[in-house]
Amino acid sequence: MFTWKFMNSKDLFLPVEWSSGHFSEKLQIAMRNFETVISAWDRDKLVGMICAMDDGIMTAYIHYLPVRPQYQDMGIGKKLVLKVTDIYKEYLRIVVVGYDEEIGFYESCGFEKAKNAGPLFITDLWT
Repeated sequence: MFTWKFMNSKDLFLPVEWSSGHFSEKLQIAMRNFETVISAWDRDKLVGMICAMDDGIMTAYIHYLPVRPQYQDMGIGKKLVLKVTDIYKEYLRIVVVGYDEEIGFYESCGFEKAKNAGPLFITDLWT
């Protein structure tokens, strides 16, 4: 179980330029509502995490995957993705919305970019 009290959202979300880091109270609630939260630590410092939600049998959605910039390109994000894909290996589909600069990373984790679909949003967030 992820213990949110150990983390200030500014410590993980803002360094990766995610606007959701400006909404600490909402993030605390969101973290408690995810079915799956896996965190990566360097001793007592939270350096990355992945959050996923699912429908219980067919489809899982990876939502958050922030890794502190100084810990990127060390395999942490990929290990987190592999842990989630292992948890949901019996599901028919695992979905992630990857922005253009993230597509290569997710492809290296086994995801394929949809040829006939794209993400749609109604949002006030700017990232």
